[in-house]
Amino acid sequence: MNAWIRVTIAAGGLAGAIVLLQLMTSSDAVPLRRTFDEFPREIGAYRGVDEGLEPDVLKALGATDVMMRRYTAAALPPVWVYAGYYASQRTGTIIHSPKQCLPGNGWSILESARVVLDVPGSSLTVNRVLVANGESRQVVLYWYQERGRVVASEYWGKAYMVWDSMARGRTDGALVRISTPVTGSEADAGRQVMEFSERVFPLLTAFLPV
Repeated sequence: MNAWIRVTIAAGGLAGAIVLLQLMTSSDAVPLRRTFDEFPREIGAYRGVDEGLEPDVLKALGATDVMMRRYTAAALPPVWVYAGYYASQRTGTIIHSPKQCLPGNGWSILESARVVLDVPGSSLTVNRVLVANGESRQVVLYWYQERGRVVASEYWGKAYMVWDSMARGRTDGALVRISTPVTGSEADAGRQVMEFSERVFPLLTAFLPV
């Protein structure tokens, strides 16, 4: 089967799933356990400062709660943490994939792969992309953390959302994106963002519903 046919079928299936989701009986919105404003601003040697998003950006995202924070440590490039939480995705407000958002903000995706994070009690498969905007490059990790699952695939994320809507009456979920600039080697940037993500994951899990 040609690649474009597979893409068309997958896109059609997702569109149908979203329509089905909106037609089903509404569920209650599920709040965060704690708001992102309480998320630690000190993580190891890193210190975090909130970076606000423009009102039109926040409106376009449609998230229930958002964290955009810049963490810095001595002699290391900064690390940015974005988390957007949606208490419900039934009303047409759904999580935006970085594969669409990053190019929309001027970043070209040069490489895309899956990597494994080692976190307490588990190993997590997440997305890793190398992006460029002019001369600037960043290594970005992102994943979907929804109703107790961590999912890398956008397609599986939507499939689980439909299933959980029917089985559990829930569509809440979050997109987590962690990035750092490439100031030396790409390998060094990759190691830094992975190590920081492994620190962030268990902290963030304490905020998200399961």
